[in-house]
Amino acid sequence: MISADKLVQNDCHRNCSFFGYYVNNTDLYLQKVNVMEQHFRMLAAYNRWVNQRLYAAAADLDDEEYRRDMRAFFTSLQGTLNHLLVTDRIWLYRFTGQGDAPKTLDAILFEKLDALKAAREIEDARIISWIDGLDSSDIAGRFTYTTVSDMRTISQRLAPALAHLFNHQTHHRGQAHAILTALGKAVPSFDLIQFQRTEEGRPYS
Repeated sequence: MISADKLVQNDCHRNCSFFGYYVNNTDLYLQKVNVMEQHFRMLAAYNRWVNQRLYAAAADLDDEEYRRDMRAFFTSLQGTLNHLLVTDRIWLYRFTGQGDAPKTLDAILFEKLDALKAAREIEDARIISWIDGLDSSDIAGRFTYTTVSDMRTISQRLAPALAHLFNHQTHHRGQAHAILTALGKAVPSFDLIQFQRTEEGRPYS
């Protein structure tokens, strides 16, 4: 495998990145970028982008379709989208000590899609703002919280919990995608690579 230093020596005529190193073709300097900081910032930005696509597709549903039991883990699209907001709020409270922390995982915070969409947009902006404020020492740190289901006290490192936060979102968005497809709606791709090809996502690619 070529080292980052060797890569710089061989190719300093264009911008390039290699495992967290970035070469600027104007100043020709090597800048170390914290990979995990960038990784989680990418996932936070992707989360907002893909939620916008999901809610745009859901807007085509009538109220009966939105509430229909589709045999999903949280029954309906309404239940699934509410669960995603519930758990994001729970985790943000655990991380920051601020905001609402719903007491049950199946809570319906908002009956109507429009109200849920507005709350979702606020939460996505909050996630981005908080993630952008983290540095490498924060990500390497630990935190303690109490579980919702069985009221246990857990202490763990922040980075694996952040990985869970974003993985959990992807898991249930996949269920939402399947619900919309089963209802006969056109649903766009939710792939991360599609986000990386957008203007917003290109800095992370």
